[in-house]
Amino acid sequence: MALEAAERFLAWLQIEQGRAEKTIEAYRRDLRDYEDWLATRRVSSLTAQSRDVEAFVAYLRKHGKAARSVARQFAAVRMLHKYLVVEGERDDDPAALVDGVKVPSGLPKPLREDDVTLLIAAITGDDSFARRDRALVEFLYATGARISEACGLSLGDIDMQDSLVRLLGKGNKERIVPFGRSAHAALSDWFDEGGRAMRVPKRWKSRDNSDAVFLGVHGTRLTRQAAFHIVRKYAALAGIKEEVSPHSLRHSCATHMLVHGADLRIVQELLGHASVSTTQIYTKVDDELLVSVYRESHPRAVRR
Repeated sequence: MALEAAERFLAWLQIEQGRAEKTIEAYRRDLRDYEDWLATRRVSSLTAQSRDVEAFVAYLRKHGKAARSVARQFAAVRMLHKYLVVEGERDDDPAALVDGVKVPSGLPKPLREDDVTLLIAAITGDDSFARRDRALVEFLYATGARISEACGLSLGDIDMQDSLVRLLGKGNKERIVPFGRSAHAALSDWFDEGGRAMRVPKRWKSRDNSDAVFLGVHGTRLTRQAAFHIVRKYAALAGIKEEVSPHSLRHSCATHMLVHGADLRIVQELLGHASVSTTQIYTKVDDELLVSVYRESHPRAVRR
């Protein structure tokens, strides 16, 4: 009965709230763990009390789960109990009085502008793979797109004439994002005869693959794992010591725009953040970057 209630909640999240399938699956795993644990105490989400919810959080912490993982799982539990109250399946919310889980605020680490230049310069050659990789890196930095958004791009999403792209973000929310001359040139090279056409197979495995902007080795849609490998490979070739991922380019795009005077609300729209408070994280990064650059470049601050 309790598991059925959880499934109804997940269906509501997917249909009414538009949550992505991967999000739903993550919540399903978290709630299944919750229900299984409650069963050891001979209760369920329909009968659990605040002390049970508190004990569950303590159990997760005791077994070495990272604060972020505990916070995510507790968020799923809290949402479930709110749903049960709204739907009249419970009269009370046992999670309402349970303290939230504090997660250390880790600031994103953007690349320096010089490092972005070095990263792109490391992509040499004019074969189809080099063209694809250059287009991918330029695109990620130009638009601040999530890697899932870039890998999910279809040909109809890109307007080369006006240098605009339609991105499908979290919750299936669409946004239109411009891209600049460098990204336009790299994409044009990829779309020319020596680029994407060289990766087209004799026979497509699916319609989805034939529409993909970025193709893998076998003519299938480029995977997130492959994109991660591409970015990390060229970061290593460029001699960048910090760990670099596709998300680093998203952070870099946001931070560098703010450094050069972009309005916070504009950056929020470009990145597809639901709340401006999420984008404000990058203003803290901006301050840290400013201090770091000062200490490394000012004549009276440079360490000898």
